[in-house]
Formats: sequence, C-alpha cells, structure tokens
Amino acid sequence: MHPETHLTLHRTRAAELSAEADAHRLAVAARQPRDLRVRVGWTLVEVGLRLAAAPLAATSPARP
Repeated sequence: MHPETHLTLHRTRAAELSAEADAHRLAVAARQPRDLRVRVGWTLVEVGLRLAAAPLAATSPARP
C-alpha cells in the first residue's frame, strides 16, 4: 500500500474514532437527567406504596 494511502486511511479512522468518542461523551452527559428521573420515579413508587398501606392500619375497627 502506498504511504499516502495508508496515511489517509489512518487519518480517516482517527477522525471516526474521535467522533465516536465525542458521541459517547455527549451520551454520558445526557444520561445524568435520566438517572435523576429514575431516582424520583422510585421515590414516588415508595411514597405511593406507603400511602396505599396507610389506610389498612386506619381501617381497623374502633373500640367503644
């Protein structure tokens, strides 16, 4: 293979890898709000389960 061709292929591959790394960095940065959304979601599930369980204790028959 001619050295110029090899160098051109190397530069093209390096540019592709750089673009892929940039895309990965952007994906990681965009994922952070999703992590917050997951934590808030599970917190809401926990609160909902506590609210659903609370009436069971309150519905026990009252003694006169």
